[in-house]
Amino acid sequence: MLNEIKASATVVDRAMSGQGVWQESPLVGADALMKAHQSGSPKKFRLTERPFLELVNVRGDTRDPAFVRAVQNVIGCVPPEKANTIARANGYTMLWLGPDEWLVHSDTAHDASRTAPLEAKLREAFVGQFSAAVDIGSGYTVLEIDGPKTREVLSRGCPLDLHPKIFGEGQCAQSHYFKASVTLVPLGGDRFEIIVRRSFADYFVKIMLDAAEPLLS
Repeated sequence: MLNEIKASATVVDRAMSGQGVWQESPLVGADALMKAHQSGSPKKFRLTERPFLELVNVRGDTRDPAFVRAVQNVIGCVPPEKANTIARANGYTMLWLGPDEWLVHSDTAHDASRTAPLEAKLREAFVGQFSAAVDIGSGYTVLEIDGPKTREVLSRGCPLDLHPKIFGEGQCAQSHYFKASVTLVPLGGDRFEIIVRRSFADYFVKIMLDAAEPLLS
């Protein structure tokens, strides 16, 4: 049974560890809608979820060498100081959110049977510093969109200039899609990563697929 659960590709399946810890996608309320969308194998626009990634909010001062060194030792890169940029290393992505705030997420799913390893490592590295690392993985989810109609779908509810010469790979931005707050990350080509609050995830998927429908016919 466990192998069957882990092998499934649906976005709302529960992954159970050997210790009996359960995880459930924030998109459970949009299960039927997501399955219908994905079963059509849409080429113009495709929405998928990257569930159960580690997400950690990091606060600190890049003028403090100890903070920069601690982040680099754990994540493998220094915190990006330029507004709305990202850094990648060691299987993590670090997004600039403000002069003293970043969001770090893993590139692979986290096993809920273990204490969040990223948060624990950062907390240990920050001992004695005026810095903080807080696990927020349970409050957000990460989605990915792709396809030649992606920018058109995004522009229907997002006010950002999405032209690749203006907003391209290596950047990130906090914005909104209709009424849902999002953090948007271009991945190159027509691919974008979207980080959305768990409380808005169901609404976000429904409004995005509704906005996409007339563009895909």
